[in-house]
Amino acid sequence: MTFPLLFRRPRFSGHSHLVAWRNADVYFLAWKTDFLPPLLEPILWLVAIGYGLGTFIEDVEGVPYAEFLAPALLTLTALNASFFECSYGSFVRMYWQKTYDAIIATPVALDDVILGELLWAATKSVINAAIVLGVIAAFGLVHSWLILLALPVVFVAAFAFGAVGILTTSQAPNIDAFNYPMYLYVTPMWFLSGTFFPLTDELPPAFHFLAYTFPLTHATRIARGLNQGLITDDLLNSFLWLVLVGLVLTLLSINAMRQRLIK
Repeated sequence: MTFPLLFRRPRFSGHSHLVAWRNADVYFLAWKTDFLPPLLEPILWLVAIGYGLGTFIEDVEGVPYAEFLAPALLTLTALNASFFECSYGSFVRMYWQKTYDAIIATPVALDDVILGELLWAATKSVINAAIVLGVIAAFGLVHSWLILLALPVVFVAAFAFGAVGILTTSQAPNIDAFNYPMYLYVTPMWFLSGTFFPLTDELPPAFHFLAYTFPLTHATRIARGLNQGLITDDLLNSFLWLVLVGLVLTLLSINAMRQRLIK
């Protein structure tokens, strides 16, 4: 694929929402199964890490460790939901189920299929994050109604997470290829984005540079700030970074997948 093609202007038919709705219909057919992970995982994290390990940790950034961890669980959930939906999920729909072929045979444009995938991944991320929000609220770890604004932040961030999945799908020869982004991108982002420990000045500059290139870092900063009732210039700058990265990665993923599908 030539470089200019990656930045080609997408051509939409205005039917992206129908693709997202189709995926939503499938999701709600098995909602009981999909409901369990975002419900049980934050409970396990909070009990084992937040409170278990947290008993050996002094307050982090002026709050108990469980309270420090809780907002990060929202963004980690969004990362998982969006990336897996647009990597393994999209690959199955494209390669084995031939769902893309069926949709493209209708008036829905090819670019709409990819945007619809991202729209659904972002929507699913918000659903899962809302479940996690209910869990951390039940644990008494929500301290400001502003945390509700983390849900639209999750929606925006999920485009960046999902686009990485789409980009991988566009190049994956088989489903095993998803091990590469999982262990080279997603897993490092999980642990190096200030989710489990703060990004203090004692850390090397190179570590800070790497951490702040990750969209998860900015999403987590925003969620944490909102839970403390804060809206600062730094948080607004992080949100603008998420929007910019999401737009660029969405454009790249649409064009990369287009090339895969028209071969």
